Amino acid sequence: MIVGLIFVATYLVLAFGRLPFFRVDRTSAAVIGAIAVIVARGLTLDQAYRAVDYRTLILLFGMMVLVATLRLGTFFRTLGQAVVARVTHPAPLLIAVVLMSGVLSALFVNDTICLVFTPVLIEISAARRQNPLPFLLALATASNIGSTATITGNPQNMLIGSMSHIGYASFAGTLVPVAAFGLAVDALVIYVLFRREFTRGTGAARRRPPRAIHRIMTTKGLIVAAGMLVGFLAGVDPALVAASGAAVLLITRWVKPEKIYQQVDWSLLMLFVGLFIVVGAVEQAGLDRVFFDWLKPVGVTTVAGLTVTAALLSNLISNVPAVMLFTRLVPHLPDPRAGWLALAMASTLAGNLTLLGSIANLIVVEGARREGIRIGFFDYLKVGVPVTLATLLFGAWWVGA
Repeated sequence: MIVGLIFVATYLVLAFGRLPFFRVDRTSAAVIGAIAVIVARGLTLDQAYRAVDYRTLILLFGMMVLVATLRLGTFFRTLGQAVVARVTHPAPLLIAVVLMSGVLSALFVNDTICLVFTPVLIEISAARRQNPLPFLLALATASNIGSTATITGNPQNMLIGSMSHIGYASFAGTLVPVAAFGLAVDALVIYVLFRREFTRGTGAARRRPPRAIHRIMTTKGLIVAAGMLVGFLAGVDPALVAASGAAVLLITRWVKPEKIYQQVDWSLLMLFVGLFIVVGAVEQAGLDRVFFDWLKPVGVTTVAGLTVTAALLSNLISNVPAVMLFTRLVPHLPDPRAGWLALAMASTLAGNLTLLGSIANLIVVEGARREGIRIGFFDYLKVGVPVTLATLLFGAWWVGA
């Protein structure tokens, strides 16, 4: 009962984003919950150590170091400026933004793509006297869709890849078509909703030249990224590949390691640690089986039922905590592999439903707000709802076929 109460309290804070009257955020709630279950003897300290999936943490850290290196080398910003500066008509520009956001999010972490490209799109739109809203919505939604395709696309996929032991190539082989379909739908929906914005062409306006790229850092980062991709596709343990890549990148004479460490999302890593321990205590207490029994009537043992449940929970409590809950249930499904892939697909695509559905969305909204551009809840909703429904329906059919 005590473990159940701690679990409920932790997930309530995760759902609301903070603890009323206190400065306790999601990460703090997960850490406090983890310590509470140990103090309450829901787990011993040794059991808590064993509850943490270190492969996931290592994979996350390695990808963060790679992305940090490329960001410091200004690779993402320079690439974004180079692509959008060469497309003069708004309709092809929309397609370019969707494809660029989707592909880069599949290879790297989607949050980073949104963080880097938001100011680029605002700058280009201002220079051409265009409405930036459709392009910013395309960036947010396409980055979520593209990240569905691979294990390294987002944190919840990394967790699923680590715990399911599905290979990188096998994972991508199933979900790349879902992402490709989603990107096409995304571009079509935004074009239809904002068709007046795309009926007139504009030339490329004068603007400041892009910041010079750090060639050595970027070249090294891209070589390591290519090597990591080869390792992933060859079936080498993703955590080992990511750790090896991070080790190579940290051997440098061009940048202080502290600058790379500042780019690492330590808060996210601690969130994972805390949730691993809290969910481990839930499993130890047998509450995961109770939760599974509650979900059986809604058809969670099927791909369609799991898709709907995961999508709803991902919007209620955020996708990483939702996926963490299902990690104890999916191995007991009739087809665990299809269950893992459906969970990855649904928890990621569900992030497009509302403005609050994913961190990537909030990054775009906050970046726009700093430039005086408002993206309203309903502005996002009219794109997010049709895109999410269409992609979830196709994804459930594709994975379950």
